[in-house]
Amino acid sequence: MAFTKKGQTFHRETNQRRALIRSLARSLVLEERISTTEAKAKALRPFIERLVTYAKTNTLASRRLTQTRLGDKEAVKKLFDTIGPRYTERKGGYTRVIKRTERGFNDARKLAYIAFV
Repeated sequence: MAFTKKGQTFHRETNQRRALIRSLARSLVLEERISTTEAKAKALRPFIERLVTYAKTNTLASRRLTQTRLGDKEAVKKLFDTIGPRYTERKGGYTRVIKRTERGFNDARKLAYIAFV
């Protein structure tokens, strides 16, 4: 039986899609607010929220898991030093997606901001 797969493909292969999400997550951690398409922002949300949950515990194991998923030492340091402690009392929902009214330049794609709460 063919079951539907979870998540969007963005018409990319697996490694390209993984690199896209990783790059968006790195930018979000370093800038704390980025502008992207609405679909990419919604796909990024569960990925980044899991990383923030790891950063709340601040153990060596969680730091290594985050390093393998994010792949950037500077972003991991900021995630564990500033962003993780900010949400110790919060149980979830660390990011918000804000839809923009203007459309994309070429293809009228829906744009959105994704930012930490």
